[in-house]
Amino acid sequence: MNKLIKFVEGALSQTAVYWGNPQNDGFATEVYDAPIEIPCRWEGKAQYVKGWDAKGNVIEYIGIIYVKQDLDENGCLFLGTLNDLTGEAYESPKSMDEVYIIKQFEKLPVLKSNTEFLRRAFLSLYQYR
Repeated sequence: MNKLIKFVEGALSQTAVYWGNPQNDGFATEVYDAPIEIPCRWEGKAQYVKGWDAKGNVIEYIGIIYVKQDLDENGCLFLGTLNDLTGEAYESPKSMDEVYIIKQFEKLPVLKSNTEFLRRAFLSLYQYR
């Protein structure tokens, strides 16, 4: 294993709940796979990135999350565990204020490797509610 990947994966000391595979149910509502817990490093800071949306507009992010698995854009993340979910959040992440949308996901190959990747997700500043 590459030293960088080993270091990053060793730094994934936090837990997030992830809702993946967002699908439109035909009634303008997103439905997701069942939530799962994933290890992560959650860097909660606002970042201003220009030109990353399809129209070249400035996009505001609430933070960057490092993970060791691929995540779906428009999926949802919550910093915490499944036990921290309240009410109907297990099936509907939109019911919690602390759930953020994955606006961009990057899978960057490590130098001199085509099998190891650094993975990070950029979370939207604007929540669902």
